[in-house]
Amino acid sequence: MLADDTIRTTLRTAWHLQPDGCTPLDGEPTTSTRTVAVGDRRYLAVLVAGAERPRFEAGLAAAEHLDRRGIDTGAPVRAADGALSVPVGEHVLALLVFVPGRPLDGADPVDQQWWGDRLGAAHRGLAGFRHPGLAEWHPLRPDAPYLSCAGWLRPAITGAVTALTKLQITDRLTVGPLHGDPRPAAFRLDHDTGRIGLVSWGRAGFGPLMYDVASAVRHAGGPERARELLAAYEAAGPVPVAEIEGSLDTLLRFRWALEADACARALAALAPDAPAGRWRDHLDQARFALLDD
Repeated sequence: MLADDTIRTTLRTAWHLQPDGCTPLDGEPTTSTRTVAVGDRRYLAVLVAGAERPRFEAGLAAAEHLDRRGIDTGAPVRAADGALSVPVGEHVLALLVFVPGRPLDGADPVDQQWWGDRLGAAHRGLAGFRHPGLAEWHPLRPDAPYLSCAGWLRPAITGAVTALTKLQITDRLTVGPLHGDPRPAAFRLDHDTGRIGLVSWGRAGFGPLMYDVASAVRHAGGPERARELLAAYEAAGPVPVAEIEGSLDTLLRFRWALEADACARALAALAPDAPAGRWRDHLDQARFALLDD
């Protein structure tokens, strides 16, 4: 990861800013995000690998689009030449507005109402937004060789993809730009202003809006525990109620399949002596959800 003095130099040359401080966001020097202080203003400086730049900038552009419509998103501060991000060695660096506030509590009924309402507002605000870097939302390949790591895995992935394919044949799903991972920590409630922001746009993509809803429901603990979230999203109106009711189970199953796929890929990439407990635990959690369907 780049040294902090390199980040400071880039901020001075590309953004014409003189940072007073540049601190790892979570206290770890290897983190990809720094908090930056410039006078009484705070920013986030975010680094990603250069190969990820197209998708990274698509998420930045989506955040900027929503920010112009009054939703706090941690929008990018464009460099002096107008660029969304700036190359720094093998990485690119972006500067984002810092959004104050606490993360939402996914188990709190009131927070769930804010959660569903803000996600719905983001989907409405992104209607018609397009960017060539928005990734397709469906990366699953049931024939991937790494799915052989567990006997149950390939049939479960195949079943989730088949169910989604059937749904898309029989029902017309509402599609558009996606946040990609609208977990409670991606939302910020500022008690001083009452505003609720939606940040962390690094996984933005394009696909059925119900994929974002299913992701939120997964983080809430399932449909029974996400009633306030779903009610608020329905009231926001980006997706017809009948579509929500008819597609949620299938999209939630597909969301778990994506998690299982990610765990299997991570396990396949580990060195033989590397600890695998965390990925095995996540894979077991996905197995329980998929086979309990």
